Amino acid sequence: MNMIMNSTVLRISLVSPILLAMMACSSAPAPEQTPESPNKGRYSISQDRAPTRIVDLSAIPEVIPQPLHRTMAGNRSPYTVLGKSYRVLPTEEGYFERGVASWYGEKFHGHKTSNGEVFDMYQVSAAHKSLPIPSFLRVTNLDNNRSIVVRVNDRGPFHGDRVIDLSYAAALKLGYADRGTARVQLESIVATGVSRDREVSSTQNETLRVSSAASKYLQVGAFSELSIAREVSSRVEEITNLPVFIRSVNTSNNRILHRVRVGPISDPGQIQRVSQSVVAANLGSPYTVTE
Repeated sequence: MNMIMNSTVLRISLVSPILLAMMACSSAPAPEQTPESPNKGRYSISQDRAPTRIVDLSAIPEVIPQPLHRTMAGNRSPYTVLGKSYRVLPTEEGYFERGVASWYGEKFHGHKTSNGEVFDMYQVSAAHKSLPIPSFLRVTNLDNNRSIVVRVNDRGPFHGDRVIDLSYAAALKLGYADRGTARVQLESIVATGVSRDREVSSTQNETLRVSSAASKYLQVGAFSELSIAREVSSRVEEITNLPVFIRSVNTSNNRILHRVRVGPISDPGQIQRVSQSVVAANLGSPYTVTE
């Protein structure tokens, strides 16, 4: 009898741990599902990077400004990215700015730009928040004085204080591809013979023509320190949806002044409203300029 009981107890003691393990597994909660990113699958890699192969600088063709053909592709204004609204300038004429440039490469290689072209990191191109697409810029690396001409065909950059994103090839030509960013000077190159197809209505064409010829700008202030000009520019952007930009100029005594401007603005009433908003925000006493 004792032998039978001992045998039974032994069988129970061997089975019980197995039963407990099975019960534990059956009662364990199902693993939580992580929501997929809305952009999952759009790009094949998550972090941007330089190409793995060596790029021959001599094989990268120079950009030669040519007569432009513009449509509404990439030029709709205003547009919104990451909850912030941006406006496209009616013309690139007179554009001049200094700031930080970055570059983009393999993550975006082969994907469409804002105007529907295919981004090629081995060609010289650029992304800008407010210049008309396409347009041409002379970009100078202020750290080494290298200069190239780029063609703007994309929108961005929308993070940080960067004023332009250049293709990897352009950054390589300017000598900052290994660092990621550089201080640059941007100067517009106005190509003759700008045309627009039927996608731009006659009303929109007239608006662009009038605003380009008769628009004025509000100058909020001129600063010797670029960092201060950027701070003021950022604060002005918070109170208006109009383009806000910094125009850096050399003075007669070899100083550099960084002018914070808003515009172009063709409506006198809007000029007054923006001026009042700037004054109310304690950002200075803006005045109208035409250059």
